[in-house]
Amino acid sequence: MSLDRRKFLGSSVVTGAGVALAGGAPAAEAVEVREQGGRGHGHRRERYAFTVMGTTDLHGNVFNWDYATGAEFDDAAHNDVGLAKISTLVTQVRQEKGRHNTLLIDAGDTIQGTQLAYYYAKVDPITDPDGPVHPMARAMNAVGYDAATLGNHEFNYGIPVLRKFEESCDFPLLGANAVDARSLRPAFRPYVLKRLRSPRGRVVTVAVLGLTNPGIAIWDKAHVQGKLAFPGLVEQAAKWVPKLRSMGADVVFVAAHSGMSGTSSYGDQLPYVENAAVLVAEQVPGIDAVLVGHAHVEVPERRVRNKQSGREVVLSEPLKWGQRLTLFDVVVEWRRGHWEVGSVGSRVLNSNAVAEDARIAGLLRAEHRKVVAYVNRVIGRSKAEMTAAEAPVKDTPILDFIAWVQAEVVRKALAGSASASLPVLSQASCFSRTARVPEGDVTIRSMAALYPFDNTLEARVLTGAQLRAYLEFSARYYVRTPAGGGPVDPSKVTNADGIPDYNYDMVYGVSYEVDIAKPAGQRIGKLMFDGKPLDDAARFVLAVNNYRASGGGNFPHVAAAEQVWSTSDEIRNVMIGWVQETGEIDPAAFAAADWRLTRDGVPVF
Repeated sequence: MSLDRRKFLGSSVVTGAGVALAGGAPAAEAVEVREQGGRGHGHRRERYAFTVMGTTDLHGNVFNWDYATGAEFDDAAHNDVGLAKISTLVTQVRQEKGRHNTLLIDAGDTIQGTQLAYYYAKVDPITDPDGPVHPMARAMNAVGYDAATLGNHEFNYGIPVLRKFEESCDFPLLGANAVDARSLRPAFRPYVLKRLRSPRGRVVTVAVLGLTNPGIAIWDKAHVQGKLAFPGLVEQAAKWVPKLRSMGADVVFVAAHSGMSGTSSYGDQLPYVENAAVLVAEQVPGIDAVLVGHAHVEVPERRVRNKQSGREVVLSEPLKWGQRLTLFDVVVEWRRGHWEVGSVGSRVLNSNAVAEDARIAGLLRAEHRKVVAYVNRVIGRSKAEMTAAEAPVKDTPILDFIAWVQAEVVRKALAGSASASLPVLSQASCFSRTARVPEGDVTIRSMAALYPFDNTLEARVLTGAQLRAYLEFSARYYVRTPAGGGPVDPSKVTNADGIPDYNYDMVYGVSYEVDIAKPAGQRIGKLMFDGKPLDDAARFVLAVNNYRASGGGNFPHVAAAEQVWSTSDEIRNVMIGWVQETGEIDPAAFAAADWRLTRDGVPVF
């Protein structure tokens, strides 16, 4: 899996000189400024302006389409999504700046996230001998990307799918800290050098260093263990940035699939920080700008000062799914025989301001229609409508359905094993408050909306005491709300300290109360199993998704717990198979109000 060194060292591209656009717009800024010499004589200093555009967390979005709702994407802010929209913005920028005075890069999480991405990884996989080209590769090639960093979700479908995607891309996939587990040599290209040319003919060498997320070692352990290792971003940037400067890089960009918060969702399971983009900028001298990914937040511009050089580094993160395009506007100045960075600024463009690029949309229209037909396939019927609107604050049938199916599958799988006598419990999270299973026909689309992530199912053994700690950790999700303050607003009691909905678990198979008047860590009360207080020494099997089991969310005990069963099939597919086999979803068979919120023991709702 190690890389032929000549391939990435020889990957530099020299682009031609900028030319004037139709209508008289200049292709590049070439400003000459007279400076005074020591004896009153002056000389002219050349400036050259260029723009590096950036996207991140595209997650398989080509079209402005929501496969879960079967309609154009829309949200409360009326954002749009998709690479076809981004392409229109990119074309506008290239027309304004001059094609040869721009670069386009991405910060990762490209091939997972929509049913379009899933379809070509699992249903009609690109890895088949005569399989199709991945639609994201076709679209990104057509848009004209110069480089893309590996995101953690690139590894969700296994290394063969990722390698096939890589083969289809006309641009390099970068990951300086994705290394061969044995040799520790780069398994992907660490960087790419791009050469722009000023109007006066001088070459500006722009380096793009790609850094991915160390959490891959945990989240996709099943795919990468023993094959790949993922050292820290700061350590690898400190190794590569000086090399890039010594190779003649005038400007150094980092495309980092790593947020800005300096925190980790996996606690101390790894010695490396998950969201390390700011740390890289602060601790590694020689970086001019960082395109940030992974956190799914919009940061048009953030400036931090490098602690060693004292120079400012500009960071920007465009919003996920193709909702925004970052523009880094860079000005370099020719001084004393070489280029120096004069200024860097960043901003974002909103893709909802433009139409889809008909060229990109038309390129993949057939694939889109194929996927729409697939997700609209009827797989069974439901006797009642189930919605997730209240799932974060109430025990709802729709989450019970997920947990119940998981438990049924695990029980069946453990039959005849040494663990068959253990009670099976099951966790579930609210991934989307808009998810619903309609009364009547149930489609694959309904299951995709209910379970949008490609998590797989595992069975881990926990004690009663460990389960209690697990639930206490989960209950941090609620804002502490004293009793006697009047009715509780459901919209203001969740997501304490920014904890997302997907990091709150309910557990099916036990009953309990969550007292939100109490401090975090002391909230779980009346924890019962089979009508009796839970025995701390009792042993249970927990049906749990692989993200949680591998340490995602940093829930206690589960990552170190004994694994007694697992499957490579996605939980969504497990649910689809269950509906197809039974033909009917009857909430009366599984729905039960086993947990509730209280304040000093008084029910909140």
